[in-house]
Amino acid sequence: MKHRISEFLVGLVFGLGLIVSGMTDPGKVLGFLDLAGLWDPSLAFVMGGAIAVGVFAFAVARKRTTSFLGGGMHLPTSSDIDRRLVIGSLVFGAGWGLAGFCPGPAIVSAGAGQPKAIVFVVAMLVGMWLFEVAERRARISSSNNAGAH
Repeated sequence: MKHRISEFLVGLVFGLGLIVSGMTDPGKVLGFLDLAGLWDPSLAFVMGGAIAVGVFAFAVARKRTTSFLGGGMHLPTSSDIDRRLVIGSLVFGAGWGLAGFCPGPAIVSAGAGQPKAIVFVVAMLVGMWLFEVAERRARISSSNNAGAH
């Protein structure tokens, strides 16, 4: 139960931080991305703060074998930049630039009832589902091809 309570509190703080920072306002995000127009650099400070917190948090996490609540630490180990990472980054960036949302702020905004965010979250979930279907088919196809040889 303490895990669920801490997950809720961390999510609540994260959501409130997104609201206070303006990340849930697509207009503000699109203003940040509009480098050739009326650029709004304020979100650069939000990102800089998030990166600073992340660097510190990962430095602490790398030295630990368990989380603060006793669970195992499972940090990413791959540092490869491959085709899938580049394509995924481009799709993420295009979605962010078109809609003014990325996943976290979109979920917060959808929870607040913003219709554009609800559409974004539904589209995101459909995209995730389609990816899983394609991955499953690719695994089945590669295992069938490996068994045929």
